[in-house]
Amino acid sequence: MILVTGGAGFIGANFVLDWLAQCDEPVLNLDKLTYAGNVHNLDSLSQDTRHTFVQGDIADRTLLDRLLAQHRPRAVVNFAAESHVDRSIHGPEDFIQTNVVGTFRLLEAVRQHWSGLPAMEKEAFRFLHVSTDEVYGTLEPEAPAFTETHNYEPNSPYSASKAASDHLVRAWHHTYGLPVLTTNCSNNYGPYHFPEKLIPLVIVNALAGKPLPIYGDGRQIRDWLYVRDHCSAIRRVLEAGRLGETYNVGGWNESANIDIVRLICSLLDELRPRADGQSYAAQITHVTDRPGHDRRYAIDARKLERELGWKPAETFETGIRKTVQWYLEHPEWVAQVQSGAYRDWVQKQYQSA
Repeated sequence: MILVTGGAGFIGANFVLDWLAQCDEPVLNLDKLTYAGNVHNLDSLSQDTRHTFVQGDIADRTLLDRLLAQHRPRAVVNFAAESHVDRSIHGPEDFIQTNVVGTFRLLEAVRQHWSGLPAMEKEAFRFLHVSTDEVYGTLEPEAPAFTETHNYEPNSPYSASKAASDHLVRAWHHTYGLPVLTTNCSNNYGPYHFPEKLIPLVIVNALAGKPLPIYGDGRQIRDWLYVRDHCSAIRRVLEAGRLGETYNVGGWNESANIDIVRLICSLLDELRPRADGQSYAAQITHVTDRPGHDRRYAIDARKLERELGWKPAETFETGIRKTVQWYLEHPEWVAQVQSGAYRDWVQKQYQSA
């Protein structure tokens, strides 16, 4: 069995679904079910005895100790995190509590569990920490992409809290010998993505006839990674990664936000044309840029390919088409996640300039 934390969120849920589609090893899934954790992401597993879901917090040491003792997982994959930059700007304390304090308590619980394992189980045990490229800061337009040895220069409360969690994981390996692995990924997209992030927000707003908000000039550049490619990379690192190492996971797809939005509009024009015959691009609206907005992220994923033979299966063109089609085919999921709290947040965050 493996323990997955944050396994009802966007990336975590995709990982759990893909894991159980690939193998029969059971998953113990721990998620706090905050705003972005959605147990309905896992509805297809409701009758699957290989999946055990527990609602709980990685900062709850008593719960962690009980689960580890009861289920004795051979590995922990840690997705649990507060993860939206905009929310971290408005309320940074939650990010410190989950990403720093929560990671610390999880590491300590896992260290105690691991220390008591028989020799063979102890040697085989792994703790894989899932992190982000945002810990590296921002890149100039012509600068080389982030490698695993790039200095940490976080610029938001979110990225600072994730940088802190990365440092804790590294320290627990070097100080205590805990067998850790860390992955730092670029921007993910795909099914089950909570619609406050750019790609799902644009799809959902376009279909609803609402403005498509673009921060500032829209020339912020990101490397885009299809979520199921990310899941396959994590499986590969868990299987064969070198202990104590960091692996960057990217999609080799750098694009400006405004170009992403225009591509989504063209796909929707093809797959679900507007009744008036106009392009969805007519709904694009520029809004005030967010404070401290990083201009460019880019991931160099050559180490992962060189050492472990991984590279993404999807291009951005194939992945974004699959993503748009998924949202068109799952209107009930979209309606379910768009609660009053979500609507209030979007209205607050994306006011026109």
